[in-house]
Amino acid sequence: MHQELKPVIARYLDKITDLRCRIHREPELSNQESGTAALVAGVLRETGMEVIEGIGGNGVAGILRGAEDGPCVALRADMDALPMEEKTGHPCASTIKGVMHACGHDVHTAALLGAALVLSDLKDRIRGTVKFIFQPAEEANPTGGAPGMISGGVLENPAVDAIFGMHVWPSLETGTVGTKEGPLMGASDRLFLTVRGKGSHGSEPENGVDAIAIAAHVITALQTVVSRNVSPLDAAVVSIGTIRGGNRYNVIADEVILEGTVRTVSPETQEKMPSRIESIAAGVARGMGGDCEMEYVKGYPPLMNDPDLTRLALSTLSGIIGEEKIVRVEKPALGGEDFSFFSRKIPAQFMWLGCRPVEVAKEDMAPLHNNRFLPDEKAIPLGVEILVACALDYLAAN
Repeated sequence: MHQELKPVIARYLDKITDLRCRIHREPELSNQESGTAALVAGVLRETGMEVIEGIGGNGVAGILRGAEDGPCVALRADMDALPMEEKTGHPCASTIKGVMHACGHDVHTAALLGAALVLSDLKDRIRGTVKFIFQPAEEANPTGGAPGMISGGVLENPAVDAIFGMHVWPSLETGTVGTKEGPLMGASDRLFLTVRGKGSHGSEPENGVDAIAIAAHVITALQTVVSRNVSPLDAAVVSIGTIRGGNRYNVIADEVILEGTVRTVSPETQEKMPSRIESIAAGVARGMGGDCEMEYVKGYPPLMNDPDLTRLALSTLSGIIGEEKIVRVEKPALGGEDFSFFSRKIPAQFMWLGCRPVEVAKEDMAPLHNNRFLPDEKAIPLGVEILVACALDYLAAN
């Protein structure tokens, strides 16, 4: 059936492109995606499929039942944007001040809508059910939007047997796709440390306990959490992103607040990070006469690709783009992705869709979460084709 997909996609390509442009022009932040959700629901209803709104907030699901009974496969896209001022200069640039689709979720949503349109045309040849999941709040770490949709029953009625998803990836050239079995993306946790000392006059440090000096040593010592507690064959990062402390140039600060992120790949490493960080931070602070309290907030778990689904996806990709265009990912990225919550519940497969124009060098392509990020529109029809083909191949194989 793969050879039949390109003409059907071509028939809908103008509509898919227009939908992407509209979504990009009217971006909405996490948990505020009501307009995007309404647009999605409207397009799905045009196909005649069953549509459910308000799942876990602004989540939307479309249910396409084939001509024959069979398993249920889900395809997922995220809908939210980021609080950034767009500077792409693109004709479809954001019209909402301070909000931008800087992570490509507009492409994800448009591609999944395209998949819904194409599969609706082919429903008489589908054995089973396809569920289209449009998810809010992917950027709302540490809670995300996937848990709310899961608790709202999106994986039930009918029960989903497997799920596929993808993310545009600017380091990969348009026309290529990257994936691997096992961990593809990392856990994303939040770290808050409050260092306490004793205030005094800046000219009399012996009468105080300098919280800023303690914080500096804590930050340095935290780097040993990775270098001496994580296997060199594993991957982890502890990064402090903000430091707030001190009120005046000649006063020894009595409190400093540090905020950071902890990224890990293996669930085992994620589990041991809080105790190691707390032990080191508190030990350094006490050794310097102060104290340190920690709040550790677990965010997204590692995104784990099911081995069997990955083999199926690689076979599907080989038939669409050829082996030479498949990027066999060796090391997972440490960026967080709340598709990981789905991967903890059911067999899941996630891919990176190349979106860097062939004429643009890797170093010249704006990365994700950059106010100049602009994925290649030529990646959209390929994204549609891959989602459709993965769904059809899964249903045919099961």
